[in-house]
Amino acid sequence: MSSNAASFAAALQAARAAVGAQDYPHGTLYLVATPIGNLGDVTLRALHVLQLADRIACEDTRHTQALLRAYGIDRPGDRLLALHQHNEAQAAQQVVERLRAGERVAYASDAGTPAVSDPGARLVAAVQAAGLRVVPLPGASSVTTALSAAGSVEEGGFVFTGFLPAKAGEREAAVQALAREPRAVVLLEAPHRIEALARSLAGLGARPVTVGRELTKQFEQVATLACADLPAWLAADPQRTRGEFALVLHGVPEAASADDGERVLRLLLPELPVKTAVKLAAEISGSSRNALYDLALRLKNDVPG
Repeated sequence: MSSNAASFAAALQAARAAVGAQDYPHGTLYLVATPIGNLGDVTLRALHVLQLADRIACEDTRHTQALLRAYGIDRPGDRLLALHQHNEAQAAQQVVERLRAGERVAYASDAGTPAVSDPGARLVAAVQAAGLRVVPLPGASSVTTALSAAGSVEEGGFVFTGFLPAKAGEREAAVQALAREPRAVVLLEAPHRIEALARSLAGLGARPVTVGRELTKQFEQVATLACADLPAWLAADPQRTRGEFALVLHGVPEAASADDGERVLRLLLPELPVKTAVKLAAEISGSSRNALYDLALRLKNDVPG
């Protein structure tokens, strides 16, 4: 065995030991993040809990059964409980009863982290309201995956919006509201609606948007472009409208106020010629150079303005 292979095997063994050393109490709901595409993105803890759980609640029992088989986990169908957007409230009560009986219950949505965009939030609320424990297992998420590729999150953080309304009027109103949002915004969209969303976002003009298509999958595509160019980008290749989408509207720096420009200009004028002071003040503050030049002349001439 090569030294690299030996090091990897040792690291894997240490990770497995850490997983086994964790306490997994009975009567607890475990939220299990599953891959959003690439099966290699599952965590060791996720596999351990899916094997350990007395019951697995899931968005789609067929999908989860196939996922379990892919990892060599053999769980009978009667150990799976369907919990999706149409029955979540009722199914959540079934989970609560099983937890009260001392079972370990894992919940896995079809892909990604439960209770973010997928079902699971009502389940968590019901379990917490019953005074029972919830343990989250971190893992794959289209939200954080798209954000990491966009490189647009500043100190102000980001906003997760998810799917915009399907109706055109409501979607347009939502986009106009996003135009006033200075932080990065994460959107999700399905293939049959991506072109309509692109037309709405085009109204944001030069604002950058990062498009993540089929993230982590074989035909993954990540591109950053102006919102105005998004419809044409999609139309340039029929493949670009296929698959699941996560988009990041880049944050927009807040415009500097006139007071910022004046403050910088007052600091520079005593030390520099007018034109140089105005040029630097405009570059630093983002204020209008013409307005700063007029202000500089008034200040130099001590003319009230």
